[in-house]
Amino acid sequence: MMVNLKQFFDATNPSKTLFVEDSELDQQYYIDFSSVRGGKIIEDLRDNITLWSPEQPTCQLFTGHIGCGKSTELLRLKAELEREGFHVVYFESSKDLEMGDVDVGDILLAIAKRVSESLDRLTLEEPKRLKSILQGAAKLLQTEMEFDKFELEALGNKFSASKEGITVDSFGNQFSAGKEGVTVVAMGIAKITAKVKASPDLRSKLRGYLEPQTNGIIEAINKEILEPAIAKLKEHGKKGLVAIVDNLDKVDSSRKPWGRLQQEYLFVDRGEQLRSLHCHLVYTMPLALRFSNDFGTLMERFLIKPQMLPMVPVQCRDGSENTEGMELLRQMVLARAFPELKPEQRLEKITALFEDAQTLDRLCQVSGGHVRNILRMLNDSIKKQRGLPIARQTLEEVICAYRNERTLAVTDEEWELLRLVMERKKVAGDDGYHTLIRSMFVYEYRDAAGSWFDINPILA
Repeated sequence: MMVNLKQFFDATNPSKTLFVEDSELDQQYYIDFSSVRGGKIIEDLRDNITLWSPEQPTCQLFTGHIGCGKSTELLRLKAELEREGFHVVYFESSKDLEMGDVDVGDILLAIAKRVSESLDRLTLEEPKRLKSILQGAAKLLQTEMEFDKFELEALGNKFSASKEGITVDSFGNQFSAGKEGVTVVAMGIAKITAKVKASPDLRSKLRGYLEPQTNGIIEAINKEILEPAIAKLKEHGKKGLVAIVDNLDKVDSSRKPWGRLQQEYLFVDRGEQLRSLHCHLVYTMPLALRFSNDFGTLMERFLIKPQMLPMVPVQCRDGSENTEGMELLRQMVLARAFPELKPEQRLEKITALFEDAQTLDRLCQVSGGHVRNILRMLNDSIKKQRGLPIARQTLEEVICAYRNERTLAVTDEEWELLRLVMERKKVAGDDGYHTLIRSMFVYEYRDAAGSWFDINPILA
């Protein structure tokens, strides 16, 4: 069987998230690693909503190394919740927020916007209080930037009636009666946040206005959007509303002007406000917070232990090969070229992609079970080889380039910490280990005995 080089290259794109429920091809690409990742984590997140608390709002945290497959798993969670009868709003917060400078009000408004946008088939009363807050923000900011006349009119909800009973806003957008209030609120949030996203000064000015009103904003979102929406959804046969906020694990670890790390500020200091919305919530959380001195306080704020998605193990604690983990990683690579074949049939095709089976194993082992890094090195090897099969020498050259990039960033003190991690398979909670985790110098795994750690094999 000939492999289409361009199709295989596209299939190994490391930035591609698998939409398992929407694409039959993505479903064939998907490999279930739960058996080697310490349990059915997504099923636990789902059951906390559908089985244990379907009527009362829940707030759950989900974390793991960047690139380990969280987004793919969250999209699978979305699909499973929808099958259970819930209305699910999934969005990547990085598309709405400036990740280097995030405040709790930004997150709350982003959720309100995304939920409102998803309610296009529901008739809800006009959210007057929330609209009034947005009008105040628009008036405050128009002295600092140019809101055109039409945008301000949209925030003021000025509509003209058409003959068919459809309302038309100043942009020419049409809304059926009863829906325009929520829709314009979503539009107003989008306009304001888009205009201030690129300007630290404007963000600061906006927060100075919104911060004293945070509790009022939460109450307005709950009373004017979430609670009415859930009631209407139930009238239409839905069991409830779930908001999945992805990519919050990517907020910078920079310090706020008063010295507090942004990650701790959002999830510890403001955790109670993040979980105050009256719908089911799932947030991704920065992995480094698991090693923070404030982690205990964080769990008290959210009243639940965060769910962790570990790496796929390529070896066991004792250094021996993890047979099952390696088998699954081989299948992940082979499925990108032979999605229609059965697992045992794919193994017969290794030499169509690689010089030999050992070259594929080398790729899996040196990745440390980091899903995105396997695809990244494979993608680069395809480009370097300019054809198939990939030679061992080509792969080693790609590995060498990655190793050199990584080692440039490691300090002498960090090398000492890395040696301790290799010996003890443990990570302590001080700042040095925070850096190792955040820089992905160290990976976390899980087995029957619990979590254990090892250094990124590319540094070994």
